[in-house]
Amino acid sequence: MASLPAELARALPVTRVSVIGLGYIGMPTAAIAARSGARVFGVDLNQSIVDAVSAGKIHIEETDLDTLVQAVVADGSLTASTDVQRADYFVIAVPTPFKHDHAPDIDFVLAAAHSIAPVLEAGNAVILESTSPVGTTEQIRDLLAKARPDLTFPGLHDDADIAIAYCPERVLPGQILRELVRNDRCIGGITLACAQRAQGFYGPFVEGECVLTTARTAEMVKLVENAFRDVNIAFANELSMIADTLALDVWDVIKLANRHPRVNILQPGPGVGGHCIAVDPWFIVHSDPANARLIQTARTVNDAKIGFTIDRAVDLMDRLVDAPVACLGLAFKPNVDDLRGSPAMDVALALARRFGPRVRIVEPFVDALPASFDGTGAVLISLEEALRTCPGAIMLVDHDVFKAVPPARRAHLRLYDTRGIWR
Repeated sequence: MASLPAELARALPVTRVSVIGLGYIGMPTAAIAARSGARVFGVDLNQSIVDAVSAGKIHIEETDLDTLVQAVVADGSLTASTDVQRADYFVIAVPTPFKHDHAPDIDFVLAAAHSIAPVLEAGNAVILESTSPVGTTEQIRDLLAKARPDLTFPGLHDDADIAIAYCPERVLPGQILRELVRNDRCIGGITLACAQRAQGFYGPFVEGECVLTTARTAEMVKLVENAFRDVNIAFANELSMIADTLALDVWDVIKLANRHPRVNILQPGPGVGGHCIAVDPWFIVHSDPANARLIQTARTVNDAKIGFTIDRAVDLMDRLVDAPVACLGLAFKPNVDDLRGSPAMDVALALARRFGPRVRIVEPFVDALPASFDGTGAVLISLEEALRTCPGAIMLVDHDVFKAVPPARRAHLRLYDTRGIWR
C-alpha cells in the first residue's frame, strides 16, 4: 500500500485512545496503540503506576515492553493519569476476579464504565477487553445509557451515538507484544456497526484476522478457550494422581499414549494457576451450573491437585528430617515473574508455614519473597546455593534455568518433581 504524502498525513486527525487499567494487558495494549500512531492516554487508579509510566518505566515484566514504553512516552504519544481523558476509543482492561462463592466479580469493569460516562461524546466507541461473563458488555451499555440520557446507545436505539463492543485478549505472558499484533481477534459488537467501529481501533496494529461477531458470542468464546484448556489439564492432573496410586511413572504413560496419532495429552503439574485458566471457567459454571458439569469437575480436579502436591511434598520433608529442602519456582508458569494465582505459591507457602526455615525458595524471576512468607522463616536463595546446600528439592515450575541443570549437578537430591523435568 502506498504511503500518504507527509502533508496529508499531518492533516489527518490523530485517533485518541483512553486505556482504562494499565496492568498486564492494558499497559502493552496502550504502548502498541501508541506505536501505531494513536494518541494514547493511559489511566490507572494507582498513582505509583501512573508515575512510573509517566517516567517511561514499567511496573510489570514483559519482553521488550520497557523499551517500547520508553519510546512512546518520550515522543509524547503515550501519557498516563489517574483521570479519564476524552477520546475516540475507550478500552477497558481491568481485573475480573471471582468472589468467594466463585461468582464473577465485575465491579472493576462497572467502575471503569462509570469513569468513562462523563466524558463520552457522540461518535465514541467503548471496547471491553477484560474477561467477563456473558452479558457484561450489555451491562456496560445499560449503565452508560442511564448515566448519559443525552446520548443514544446500541440495541436501545436504531441510530446509536455510541458504539460498544467486546474484544478479548488471547496472549501469552512473555510474548504479549508479539501476540497482540499477530494473533487473530474476535470482535463482538452489540450491533454489527459496533463491531465494525471497534475494528477501526485494532486495524492499525493487528496483523491477524479480525473476526466480527456479537458481543455475547465473543464473551463466551473467551471463556470457552480457557475452559477447554482447563479441562484438558485436569485430565493430565487426574491421570498423574491415578498413576501415583498405581506406582506408575505418569510421564512415561503420557509419552507412550501420545504416540497414538489422535492422542495429545497435556503435561500435569501442581495445579492450575494464573489469572485466566483458573478463574474463567467459573464464569461459565456460574451462568449455568446445572449443565456445566464437566467444566466444574475439571476445576475441582485441578484445585485438588494442589492439596495432593502439598501432601506429597510434606512426605518428602518428613523423610529428610531437619534438612533444608528447596522449592523450585513460585510463578504460575515458566519463565515469567507473575505469581498471581500460582499453585506453586500455594504449595511453597503451605510448606513454609509448616516447616519454617527448612524451606528454601528458588525463584530466579523475583528479587524478594512475597509478603505472605513474612514470619515463616523461609528464605529466598539462588539455584546454585540450593544445589550446594539442600539434600532435597521440590520442582514446582519448569523454568528453563532449571531444565538446564545437568543430571550430575542434581544427582544427590531426594526429589519430588511435579513437572517431570528432573526425573
